[in-house]
Amino acid sequence: MCGVTSEGETAKSKKVVCDPSYLPNKVKKVGKVARAIAIMSHPIPSTNDSNSAQVILPQKQLGRKSDMYLFCCSYSHNVAPKGKYIAFVSTEAETDNPQSELKPGTDLLGGVDEIFFETYDRFEPVNKPSLDNCFITTSYDATTHFESTVDDVQNMYTLITGKVLDLNVDLSAASAAEE
Repeated sequence: MCGVTSEGETAKSKKVVCDPSYLPNKVKKVGKVARAIAIMSHPIPSTNDSNSAQVILPQKQLGRKSDMYLFCCSYSHNVAPKGKYIAFVSTEAETDNPQSELKPGTDLLGGVDEIFFETYDRFEPVNKPSLDNCFITTSYDATTHFESTVDDVQNMYTLITGKVLDLNVDLSAASAAEE
């Protein structure tokens, strides 16, 4: 792979690791995420004034095909100014109206200072990394607990290195033992 040329030198690599936006001809659309990001001056009501919270609203209770996720963090996590809270509500989009789709989750937030709505397409790779040395992650899904993202990273590690990533092993000790 050849990349950017700067001051007469061109960056080269045997492998490329990237998200789907870098290689759109090697991915396929698999869905769409609807997300709201809210800035608040209070914790989520009915959470015992917690500085953080995570709620999963089950699809069956919402009459949807997918769960809805609500996550809130605050100034205590150094993500907002003192006294401010940031909340995220997301789900797999089933319509073209994210505001109404996310309403069951945004209604749980109480009053918000500001709220932003967005949708984005989700992609997964369709290439064969063994042939083109392009290792492409899947797009972020609607979950807010990063389980699927961690699974993707672990799978990518195995695909790239040929080794299973065991997070229970002290990698610095294992690396030293190999030397």
